[in-house]
Amino acid sequence: MLIRVKLYAMLADYLPASAVKNEADMEVADGTVVKQVLSSLQMPMEQCHLVLVNGVFVAPSERDTRTLADGDALAVWPPVAGG
Repeated sequence: MLIRVKLYAMLADYLPASAVKNEADMEVADGTVVKQVLSSLQMPMEQCHLVLVNGVFVAPSERDTRTLADGDALAVWPPVAGG
């Protein structure tokens, strides 16, 4: 199945070479969960602060059980600080 992965800020460096700007389409197996996608991109989990699937927040405790479906959009932001 095909999903779209969008990585923001410095996380965009973890996208495959086929990425355009900060997003890439990825082919994943049926039953793939969020954490498997993040792991396959070799992303440090502590840098995956805000994770959304189709605009809905996925809590850290749900990332190893939240199954993705064909056409889903997975978006990830790192921790941010500001003043």
